[in-house]
Amino acid sequence: MISITPRAISEVKRIIDEQSLPDGTALRLGVKGGGCSGFSYTLGFDDRVAEVDQTFVNEGIQVVCDPKSFLYLSGTELDFEESLMGRGFKFGNPNATKSCGCGESFSV
Repeated sequence: MISITPRAISEVKRIIDEQSLPDGTALRLGVKGGGCSGFSYTLGFDDRVAEVDQTFVNEGIQVVCDPKSFLYLSGTELDFEESLMGRGFKFGNPNATKSCGCGESFSV
């Protein structure tokens, strides 16, 4: 499972409303090769959900993840933080054995 905190849910809903995205738009999480630690997180919106995608619903937000990415993201919690250093989504990934200082890439 992939979970999403109330702060992240609020921010996702704000973005969907602000960008006037259509009903049924899903939050797509994934990983791709690259970054200083081996893999980079991906985050975006998608109006297409494949039959093989892992799908979770959190307070009305549909979260989808392709099967390969889910191998690395299972158990991850998506949060949203605002601080003096900036604002953005943060991945709490229990599968990561090492991550870079910026938190945008990881290795397993």
